[in-house]
Amino acid sequence: MRVLVTGGAGFIGSNLVDRLLAEGHEVAVVDDLSSGDRENLADAAGHAGFALHEMSVTDPGLTGVVERFRPEVICHLAAQISVRRSVAEPVHDARVNVEGTVNLLEAARRAGTRKVVFASSVAVYGRPKVLPVPDGAAVDPRSPYAAAKVSGEMYLATFSALYGLQYTTLVLSNVYGPRQSPEGEAGVVAIFTDALLSGKPTVVYGDGTQTRDYIYVDDVVDAFVRACGERGHGRRFNLGTGVQTTDRQLHSLVAAAAGAPDEPGYAPPRLGDLPAMAVDPAPAYEGLGWQPRTELAVGLKATVEWARRRRGAASGA
Repeated sequence: MRVLVTGGAGFIGSNLVDRLLAEGHEVAVVDDLSSGDRENLADAAGHAGFALHEMSVTDPGLTGVVERFRPEVICHLAAQISVRRSVAEPVHDARVNVEGTVNLLEAARRAGTRKVVFASSVAVYGRPKVLPVPDGAAVDPRSPYAAAKVSGEMYLATFSALYGLQYTTLVLSNVYGPRQSPEGEAGVVAIFTDALLSGKPTVVYGDGTQTRDYIYVDDVVDAFVRACGERGHGRRFNLGTGVQTTDRQLHSLVAAAAGAPDEPGYAPPRLGDLPAMAVDPAPAYEGLGWQPRTELAVGLKATVEWARRRRGAASGA
């Protein structure tokens, strides 16, 4: 199967590329490397069935790339992912996340692509009244980033109605794991890991009771691979564990994995942060045969070990 992965040099995308190549698929990546890292594709670059196209999904030349490759499936992970930047620069956010998605869908239509698997975010739910967020919950976007993700899903439905393009939307909770950078719009696992391994101070915002639903990257990749098949057309699935973990609990788990003191500092809560979030993953089992398999402590240990190896390689140790 030919699979195009947008954002394939990023944290989740590159892990997906490795999985697809390991299963014998032919993979092309579109990534402008604005936040992705070419190093993430070092293993992939050795495969004969791999190609990297360094370009944005907004590039008019995308259509030609897709038409020449003729992917059966496109996994669309490329995005402007910073909620705060979307608020500060909504036009830029819409250009990448809305215009870029439409540009990709039009390219997919012209190339005869069977299906698009779309990466969305729990941000589309705003401040949900019920946790874990159930299947079919109403969207309530409260940032341009979230609005763009909802818009992308609407465009998918429109292209499906007009041209028969299949699609599945995967709503990601807090994904963590190897290759997640502690820089930029980083996840708290990567931030805690980097600080604790380097002996730097860590910060918990608020009183530490804020909760999130943490899902290991390999489990997310497995859902994308399953969604590349015939199942799940026209549906939105939540990818998470349904388990709420507080910031303070998370710090203790990362500190234990890193063998570091569990002594975070505290700072005032950040404006706009949700007090709690978790999603119900059960419908994804019914629809895709998928379920989360990696316990948080196990995933954190693997993440910390990867980060420690990377630090050793960078220092020449």
